[in-house]
Amino acid sequence: MCGIVGIAARKNVAPLLIDGLKALEYRGYDSAGLALLTGSGLQRLRTPGKVRELEQLHAAQPVVAETGIAHTRWATHGVPNERNAHPHISRDRVCVVHNGIIENHEVLRAELAGHGYGFDSDTDTEVVAHLIEHHLRQGDSLLRAVQRAVARFEGAYAIAVVATDAPHEVIGARRGSPLVVGLGEGAQYLASDIYALLGETRRFIYLEDGDLVHLTPNRIAIYDASGQAVERRAKEAQLRPDAVERGQYSHYMLKEIHEQPQAIADTLEGRMSRGRILTEIFGPNAKALLQQLQAVQIVSCGSSNHAAQVARYWIESLSGVPCMAEIASEYRYRHAAVPANTLLVTVSQSGETSDTLAALHHASTRGYLARLAICNVPESSLVRASELVLMTRAGPEIGVASTKAFMTQLVALAMLALEIGRARGLESQRYRAAVRELELLPNAITRVLALDGQVQALAQRFADKQHALFLGRGVQYPIALEGALKLKEISYIHAEAYPAGELKHGPLALVDEDMPVIAVAPNDELLEKLKSNIQEVRARGGEMFVFADEGVAASMNHDRSHVIAIPSVGAFVAPMLYTVPMQLLAYHVAVIRGTDVDQPRNLAKSVTVE
Repeated sequence: MCGIVGIAARKNVAPLLIDGLKALEYRGYDSAGLALLTGSGLQRLRTPGKVRELEQLHAAQPVVAETGIAHTRWATHGVPNERNAHPHISRDRVCVVHNGIIENHEVLRAELAGHGYGFDSDTDTEVVAHLIEHHLRQGDSLLRAVQRAVARFEGAYAIAVVATDAPHEVIGARRGSPLVVGLGEGAQYLASDIYALLGETRRFIYLEDGDLVHLTPNRIAIYDASGQAVERRAKEAQLRPDAVERGQYSHYMLKEIHEQPQAIADTLEGRMSRGRILTEIFGPNAKALLQQLQAVQIVSCGSSNHAAQVARYWIESLSGVPCMAEIASEYRYRHAAVPANTLLVTVSQSGETSDTLAALHHASTRGYLARLAICNVPESSLVRASELVLMTRAGPEIGVASTKAFMTQLVALAMLALEIGRARGLESQRYRAAVRELELLPNAITRVLALDGQVQALAQRFADKQHALFLGRGVQYPIALEGALKLKEISYIHAEAYPAGELKHGPLALVDEDMPVIAVAPNDELLEKLKSNIQEVRARGGEMFVFADEGVAASMNHDRSHVIAIPSVGAFVAPMLYTVPMQLLAYHVAVIRGTDVDQPRNLAKSVTVE
């Protein structure tokens, strides 16, 4: 959830640490700080707010050092202020940055207080620094002190540690929270994500769960959870440093919305041939497994769960196979009945989502046929723990509100649904028509993006609203859920989504002239039912905003209704198409209201804590 950077080098690392934090700010932006090892000891700078405040503070008080760690925080323990900002120090000797949660911090705090340690913050992280310092005081090396300390921790964490005893060393450790090593010449790097280091290196080692790494300027050493020295393979990153720049766009979110046609094309590339999907893209045994499966269980969080709910409609309609789509944070604590030959599908942009990983671990003893990960990060924990994998190829997504990652999850799940259908005897003509719809989808999305000006004009009517209601029917109901989530995430307007048929069962009581109602209206078998629901809103004085298929848009244009015509596409890919105007609407409303589009308050991109 937070961002870590650490560097041991033969050059000034302060500006490199700050640059790394800028690239990681999507992971947390409540506060930021850095600690540098200098000839006069530890020098620490911390500030509430964003990395730019830290950069300004350092410019006013420049420090030159060859070893340092830095952190950008998303608050869990303690409010976001300077005293709770990382790094945390123990007795001017040990300094730590930390992602995740030390669940037994209260027990450790009491123990350390008994040894005379005081606590200056409300965080769980101070126990990390004090426990390491305690072991140093007993004569351990920094490496050994960290090994002994992490053996005591319960929970998920990634840490980076420096100490005055070891002025050219950085120690890192991870369990349940990501950490990568960047390999350089005369400099070695540590970070939560490769994005932080792309300007310095393209060679990375992805640490395994339980690993500890010892960095000096000229070498690294990695130890597994048992303390044994191990070798981990280095990999060359394919991303360019400018892949995480905004370019001509005002915000990352807008850039990522407009990148969706290419992201879809990339996700489909090499995975279809002669009108069919290549089953082998899921794994070498996928064909046999898909023929054997009798049920599908999808677990995910947030936007990924909305994609999973769409997939439930697709899978059941194309194959007749029962499909359950469940929120991971609920599933992990439930003793779910698992039908024979059930495929478990996990969906996550980062592959490090804490609840989804825990759900996968929970499911490992439940007798599933196989585990399939749909993910955007090849070296993530989710991917490494799954037998079957389908990468979404969305590329870097920096904006907190998911757009192209969500879209490519839908595309990946669409391919899965079609292959399950084909394995279960889906009619060839219907199968090939759906594959063709996927092939044409990038162009269709481009046509919807051309409606940006119309959506922006519509957004003006939301500037003073405090609530909004989204409606959809059938497979479009999860798209309404996603539209409501996007609006609330970045504009701070309270938004809810309902199946349109549920209006009379409660939500209609909220409808008045101050409650905008947004409806998704493709030309499908439920359109006439949706029209009746729209009439119910209009009869109560509600103002309708309708995204409708261009073939029926004119018939829906009435008093107190605002209709935008969406290009006609096949029913199979319609959920992807109608996602785009929802994204654009949320974006423009947020810009009009002056909120922080890319880094909305209280949220972070990768949720790596429960």
